[in-house]
Amino acid sequence: MTDTTYALVRFQEPGDSKARAGLLVKDRVLPLDGDINSLIQHWDTTEGRLDALAASAGEDTGLPLAAVDILAPVEPAQVLQTGANYRKHVIDLAAAHREPGEDEEEVRAKTAAMMDKRAGQGTPYFFIGLPTAIASATDDLTLPSYSKTHDWELELAAVIGKEAFRVTPEQALEHVFGYTMVNDITTREYVFRKDMPAIGSDWYRAKNAPGFLPTGPLLVPAKFFGDPQNVQVTLKLNGKAMQDESTQDMIFGVAKLVSEASQIMPLRPGDLVLTGSPAGNGQHWGRLLKDGDVMEGTITGLGTQLIHCRDEAATEGSKQ
Repeated sequence: MTDTTYALVRFQEPGDSKARAGLLVKDRVLPLDGDINSLIQHWDTTEGRLDALAASAGEDTGLPLAAVDILAPVEPAQVLQTGANYRKHVIDLAAAHREPGEDEEEVRAKTAAMMDKRAGQGTPYFFIGLPTAIASATDDLTLPSYSKTHDWELELAAVIGKEAFRVTPEQALEHVFGYTMVNDITTREYVFRKDMPAIGSDWYRAKNAPGFLPTGPLLVPAKFFGDPQNVQVTLKLNGKAMQDESTQDMIFGVAKLVSEASQIMPLRPGDLVLTGSPAGNGQHWGRLLKDGDVMEGTITGLGTQLIHCRDEAATEGSKQ
């Protein structure tokens, strides 16, 4: 293993519409041949070459990071999202939605016991996202005018490296190429269909508007990332910390999530497996996203997202 750590990025040079893959070493971007999914899929042959390239990079190698536009670092064919996977988050939600007259501490204790049982005997809850919702870590987020209930959910995401189909938890991490960061934006009032309560959740309408999956900026190979169950997930809204939790609070860890997801469908190189969001989203705080908000997201080792929110109606008005 090289002593020189690096991350993968996708970028564009000013004036060039072509997206390229790059190797980020310190503050230099080294352009690479091939698209990001090819690099991931053929990692057994590209890893050594990129290790050597990173080790030989100098202060003037490649392009300055500040001189390029960083895009979302992945192009997944499939996006799997995980619901209710942080213990404190689920307990807080249960307490917030308790029935009138219910004692809050009793609800919290009952929910905690349920989550502990689920961790030992249950399975993760998955749903499917659309790759068209992916945006970069600095793209403005347009808040659709059909609702005022848009919310944030910062999450660690595993990026599949080699096809995984019905793998065990013990095998699962061997199929993970690396990790990136995703803010899983959600329109709260669209989560449950009031006109079709028997159907349940409507994740298509709630989570797949353009830009609702700000991703990146970095894709960090697993060998440089360390233990995915021991990193901090922090989201600040206008400078105030709203989410600040360790991935140790996950009910199901990355290995279990990848394994369970692979039992139904083959996971392919470049696919994303989101791992759920910790406590502290807007619904918890009673404060949802609005025009002018700035979200700053960080996960240990994965860089920083800086997302400015723009109300769709205000944006359309300014164009007229």
